Amino acid sequence: MEQKYQPQDYKNKQNVRWCPGCGDHAILNTLHKAMADVGVAPHDTVVVSGIGCSSRLPYYMDTYGMHTIHGRAAAIATGVKTANPHLTVWQVSGDGDGLAIGGNHFIHAVRRNVDINILLFNNKIYGLTKGQYSPTSDRGTVSKSSPYGTTEDPFIPAELCFGARGNFFARGIDIALDTTREVMAAAARHKGTSVVEILQNCVIFNNGIHSCITDKEKRFEHTIHLRQGEKMLFGDNNEKGLVQDGFGLKAVTVGQDGYTIDDVLVHDAHTPENFLHQQLAMMDGKSLPLAIGVIRDVAAPTYETEVEAQVEEVKTKKGFTSLRDLILKTKETWKVK
Repeated sequence: MEQKYQPQDYKNKQNVRWCPGCGDHAILNTLHKAMADVGVAPHDTVVVSGIGCSSRLPYYMDTYGMHTIHGRAAAIATGVKTANPHLTVWQVSGDGDGLAIGGNHFIHAVRRNVDINILLFNNKIYGLTKGQYSPTSDRGTVSKSSPYGTTEDPFIPAELCFGARGNFFARGIDIALDTTREVMAAAARHKGTSVVEILQNCVIFNNGIHSCITDKEKRFEHTIHLRQGEKMLFGDNNEKGLVQDGFGLKAVTVGQDGYTIDDVLVHDAHTPENFLHQQLAMMDGKSLPLAIGVIRDVAAPTYETEVEAQVEEVKTKKGFTSLRDLILKTKETWKVK
């Protein structure tokens, strides 16, 4: 009989030490619930983090956990999954840890399609080190390290993911608990690198940075929840939709200007072509609504599975199953004096 797990099975008794009101609290509780939904045993689960406020998360999990070094979470997670493909591996990184010093590891984990679930907490600021601008801070951001405003454009996590040939990208918001739980579970079920960007509020150094999409009076006008096989509708009463406009997308009101429900696009996260997925992921919540939910979910060979198969093939061809066998059969040894 298959064992059923509850959210508390993934939660330990450590006191959670984040600032009161920090979005990380909601994300942590949502992750516990998503893990229970997926049903992988705590002893078969590993949570790996780098450095930053978000990277404290492994301390609050009753699973295996590694609090590693700055920017190297993806490298450690890759090693864990490759060494033991049976494990379910989650990586927790902030926008600084994951995309600045860890940017190179991020894109190569995505390119290799290692079966890890990357949760990228994006508050557009460095929180742990007290408010410097990060790789996702908007141009002109005034911060501790840019008192006159930044003079550079930010990374858009979705753009990096697609540029690295990513097969899974989803987005959640710290206050949209059901949606974030949904995309976390979908990420865990996907075989390959899953990137989940979670827009998170830092109440101390960047409070309200996502208010244009999180305020109650604006949320449904400025976000669109994409669901597989459903029309791309949004608005307070789902009265608006996305339609194709040449090579781009356009937001229209159904029933006005000649547009009907038949003109509204249907979401297909599983199509291998990523052109429309990229367009959806790049919408910013201003001229077009910000897309949340699972945007892309496409099957592809995974790194650790291919490595494991290659190792078994070589063992069979060469006739050895261990390093000792290799040394004894090849007799390629040296004496170091």
